[in-house]
Amino acid sequence: MLLTVAVVGAPHGLRGEVRLDVRTDDPARRLAVGNSLEADPADAGPLTVARTRVAPDGATYATFAEAPDRTAAEALRGVRLVVETDEEDPADVSDPADEGWYAHELVGLRAVHADGRELGEVTGLEHLPAQDVLVVTEPGGGEVRVPFVAELVPEVDDDGGTVTLDPPRGLFTGDPADWDDDDGDDGDHSGKYVAEPGRG
Repeated sequence: MLLTVAVVGAPHGLRGEVRLDVRTDDPARRLAVGNSLEADPADAGPLTVARTRVAPDGATYATFAEAPDRTAAEALRGVRLVVETDEEDPADVSDPADEGWYAHELVGLRAVHADGRELGEVTGLEHLPAQDVLVVTEPGGGEVRVPFVAELVPEVDDDGGTVTLDPPRGLFTGDPADWDDDDGDDGDHSGKYVAEPGRG
C-alpha cells in the first residue's frame, strides 16, 4: 500500500526549504536525511531528503536535493510524499484526507449531512498550515469551511458524488433554528455555535 508521509506546503526562505504537513506517526524515520520518497503526482519525484528541522512552534521543515531554490520548492507545493509499504500507519488510515484527494476530485461533489440533509456543494480545497479545509458553498451562496478531518468529514464517496459531513451545530445556515431541549437545559445554545472565520 502507499503510505502518505507528508504533504509539501509553502516554501520558506530562498534555499528550497518547505513546510511539511506531516501525515506519519514516525517522521524521524520516514524523513531521515538521505531517504528517497516517491511523489504524488509521480512526475514531481522521487525526492531525496537533504535536511529536516522542527521549529519551536512544532512545524516541520525540509529541503530536498532536487529542489535547491525557492522557485523549485514552490513547484512542489501540494505534492504528497509517499512510500510503498506493507505497514499501516495510524496517522494515515484514520482520516479520509490522507487518501490523497486533489481539489479537482472533490469540487462538484454534493455535501450532505450525516443525518441526510443537503448542505451544498464542494467548491474548493484549501491547504492550510494545520490541515486541509473543504470549502462548501451553500444553496444561498454562502461559503462554509470545514476542516478535512475524519471527525467532521467521515466519508468521501466519489462514485456516489457525495461528501458526508458531520459539522458542529450552527456552522451551516440551514441548521434547524429550534434545538431539541429534551436534555432539560434552559434553551441557551450559545456554546453549540462555532464561528466561521471570515464569514460575514
